[in-house]
Amino acid sequence: MKSNRKIKKSTGELLMQVLVFTLIISVMNATMFNVALPVISKQFQLSPSQASWIITAYMIIYAIGTVTFGKMTDKYSLKNLLTFGLIFLSLGSLIGFIATEYWMIIVARIIQAAGASVIPALSMIVPVRYFSPEKRGRALGTSAVGLALGTALGPIVAGFVTSAMSWQVLFAIPLLSLITLPFYRKYLVHEKGKESKMDFLGGVFLAGTVATLLLALTNGNGWFLLAGVVLLIFFIIRIYYATEPFVNPAIFRNKQYSLGLAITFVVTAIGFGTPYITPQLLSNVNELSPAFTGIVMLPSALLTAILGRKGGKIADEKGNPFLVYTASTLLFIGFISLSSVVGMSSVFIAIFLIFGILGQSFMQIAMSNTISRTLPKEQTGIGMGFYSMLNFISAAVSTATIGKVLDYGTQSVHLNTSTTLIYSNIFLVLAILIVLMTAIYYLKFGHSVKRNLTN
Repeated sequence: MKSNRKIKKSTGELLMQVLVFTLIISVMNATMFNVALPVISKQFQLSPSQASWIITAYMIIYAIGTVTFGKMTDKYSLKNLLTFGLIFLSLGSLIGFIATEYWMIIVARIIQAAGASVIPALSMIVPVRYFSPEKRGRALGTSAVGLALGTALGPIVAGFVTSAMSWQVLFAIPLLSLITLPFYRKYLVHEKGKESKMDFLGGVFLAGTVATLLLALTNGNGWFLLAGVVLLIFFIIRIYYATEPFVNPAIFRNKQYSLGLAITFVVTAIGFGTPYITPQLLSNVNELSPAFTGIVMLPSALLTAILGRKGGKIADEKGNPFLVYTASTLLFIGFISLSSVVGMSSVFIAIFLIFGILGQSFMQIAMSNTISRTLPKEQTGIGMGFYSMLNFISAAVSTATIGKVLDYGTQSVHLNTSTTLIYSNIFLVLAILIVLMTAIYYLKFGHSVKRNLTN
């Protein structure tokens, strides 16, 4: 028995090492094209709204695929699903690499997203299946390393490749993920979930809900919002009356899980404000080029990568609530400090950005670890798939909201007495919100989490 546990432990550690590389490639692929949009727009003579579909199409398919793959892991082998996903990611990359028309780029990004969306499911399920609860935090901390490095390298690599070579070369980078496929095929256990029918109609309703709501957010379109609400109602009706629903409604009767999702949605939206608003701040206020913006943001990402496993260790040794409070403290310090140094040297921004990015990473580790412990084994796939999808939607809500505030300008926002800059005001509001959410977590969720960890 001891030798079996030892083998499983070493297998889990090997998988996490491979997963870090996969996550780096995945995150880079999701963010690199932000830098390349101006070049692509100029080449194909696109309007800003047309060019934005390179990002929007990827975002919609990625969000839908995340929860779909999560559901499919309850029935199909994770090994086979991952193989399918990486092959699709590579196929989309090849199409993009030879693209000579704008529509080919869109098709390539859609196929890429359909394949790459298996990776969030992998990053959530491997720690749950291959690590015991008391060691799961370290595994999730390892995942945070890949996310941080991908975030750091994406803009820098994209800026260099786009300037020195061509934007088509960006499509070749995800092909590196194929290097990991033999390792996954070797180390992932070939196990399937229970034999059951797939509720495709329920899946279509959920996919339609996610797609229309994301379109409503990105385009500010009320008709998309209405369609999303209608599809959501159909989805709820479907899961309550289908024999084998796409999502068993019993999962939402799990109060710890549902409350954890609600808290995660808000704190993710708050934390995502920092990496979204900072590049715009550095460009519009400090007048830095994309290359220098990447350099300013690099220290925070690298330090987060170094300390990612430390966050997981804190969760394992002192509990998830302690890590939540640590993350909230870091986020609050980061927001207040950044609010105070807007307009000053970018060196100050680079220093205080460390608190915000590290706090965001620690919060993701704490909440994913917390939620994973509220789920029975048979609900792990769809439960963590929903968690990943909700994180994605939360980030979209955050960017859409902050983007609208930036559009309106500083005329109606005068919360910060030291400056009227909109960026400073946004950071101040985020600081207030993180304090409120931490208080809600402590009053409504903190004690129940502690009791759950001791059981």
